[in-house]
Amino acid sequence: MLLLLPPSKGKTPAADGAAPVDLSALAHPGLTAHRRQVLDALAAVSVRDDAADLLGVSPNLADDVARNAHLKDAPAGPAATVYTGVLYAAAGLATLPADAAERAARTVRIFSGLWGAVAPGDHIPPYRLSMGVSLPDVGPLAKSWQPHLAAELGPRAMGDVVVDCRSATYVAAWKPATTGDDAAEWVTVRVVRETAGKRAVVSHNAKHTRGVLAGHLLRRPAEPTSAAEVLEAARELLNQVILTEITTGNTQTLIEATLTPAKSRGPQTLELVLA
Repeated sequence: MLLLLPPSKGKTPAADGAAPVDLSALAHPGLTAHRRQVLDALAAVSVRDDAADLLGVSPNLADDVARNAHLKDAPAGPAATVYTGVLYAAAGLATLPADAAERAARTVRIFSGLWGAVAPGDHIPPYRLSMGVSLPDVGPLAKSWQPHLAAELGPRAMGDVVVDCRSATYVAAWKPATTGDDAAEWVTVRVVRETAGKRAVVSHNAKHTRGVLAGHLLRRPAEPTSAAEVLEAARELLNQVILTEITTGNTQTLIEATLTPAKSRGPQTLELVLA
């Protein structure tokens, strides 16, 4: 299994005094040169007067943008603790038992506009940069990362199942091959909610549900090795309460999990239905 996660917008700083990022120590050393190029370009952009506009963020995040200029010296912490938010809280990446943490180190890759893709244990500083940004001297980040990520992740995915919890912005940076000698089974996760017999795609709760699924895939005894086994694992969560809404106290339960075949060279779709 190769489990792909998006980064979170919210990030928790590492402890004061922690060592800074060591690019050579991150997973996939073949990405090091491009990581350095993006890091330098981000630092240069972040001291400009129009930095917020170029990075596509609110002017209220000026302090976050300013910190981008000093990432090489900033304290770094494990990606599993730096990335926070709905999906990460639900997955519990930072509190996995030893066997599940070992599986996560091998199978989980967190996509990033700055780092390309990192493992949960890679030490990184918090930063502000989306894959949807175009940086001077680098260009659109998703396009710039494509050849580098393909070289690193293509061989890793070959013959395996790729469980994709990323948003479209990050999917654009790398798509697994689904045909040919280097093919993988590619499964994306779609979450819908059923109300009064009608189903609609959900957003915020989808992140939580994908996180629950990710945590389950890492903690269950057997690691899935095919799309069919991913579906089997998802069905182990049927009739369980997936989340409780804070504002209303209402619960949402997983009532159905199905796998839709791929169209052309695209992914299969694992649809999780909440009610």
